[in-house]
Parts: sequence; structure tokens; C-alpha cells
Amino acid sequence: MPKTPLQIIESMGFAFPPPAPPAANYAPYYKIGSFVYISGQLPMHGKDLKFIGKVGRDFSTDEGYDAAQLCALNILSQLNQATNQDLSLVRNCVKLTGFVNCTEDFTEQPEVLNGASDLMIRAFGDNGKHARAAVGVNSLPRGVAVEVEAIFAL
Repeated sequence: MPKTPLQIIESMGFAFPPPAPPAANYAPYYKIGSFVYISGQLPMHGKDLKFIGKVGRDFSTDEGYDAAQLCALNILSQLNQATNQDLSLVRNCVKLTGFVNCTEDFTEQPEVLNGASDLMIRAFGDNGKHARAAVGVNSLPRGVAVEVEAIFAL
């Protein structure tokens, strides 16, 4: 019997964090038709923000990868809630959009966002492959290094 996405994540040594409540006036996810839109998730571990600072100054590309992976775990936590704890309902990860708080001369945003992309592909196999944008920005909420949002098809 194949492993579920949750079992795969746990076998990697991760646990789903509790879904983070919205930090402002928005919904953490929105379901419409067969799609779930996950609001931008920050690199939170429990109630603590991690990776405060800029990639290219305070963090290496590899550390940015870890920040994006943590964002992806938070995305999966929201998705798990949106599917009433049944990730088998997920047909595809459709799109990830990632924002990297980085120095002006930093150009490895795609490698940073691989932290989120790799986790989706590990969790969902070929159904985790997705369209993506990796964008460098000069600031993100609360000063975090990475933020990632997602769209899934059910």
C-alpha cells in the first residue's frame, strides 16, 4: 500500500505544524470548485517565526531552501485542514509562488524555492509537479526571508 503524503512527510522527520491563524484580515485558505488557494505562508515553527532577515546577507541559498521548505510544511498544514485531514483528495499541486527577501544582487531565488517545490514533489509524487514563480523582493511581512503561496486541485 503506497504511503500517504502525511506518512511521507513524517518519514522525512517532519511533523505538520498546527495551521497558523491569519495575521491580518484574510482567510488562510479558500476553496472554490475543485481548487484550494492557500494564502502566503511564512517560515513558522509553532508560534515562532524563523529565518528573519535577508537571503544573500543573513542567510545562504541553502538556508533559504530550508526556509522555503518550512513555508511548504505550513502550506501542507493549511491544505490538510482544508481537506478535513484527507490529503488523498489532492489531485495536483497546481502552482507555487514564492517570494524571497534578498539582497539586490542575489539571483538564486529558484534554488531557494526548490525547498518548497521539492517537498511537494516528495509528498505527492508526479502530482506534486507544478507551475511556479520565484520572485526576489526587498521586504516581506515580519522581516522573514521567504513566503510561499499555493494552489491545489482536488
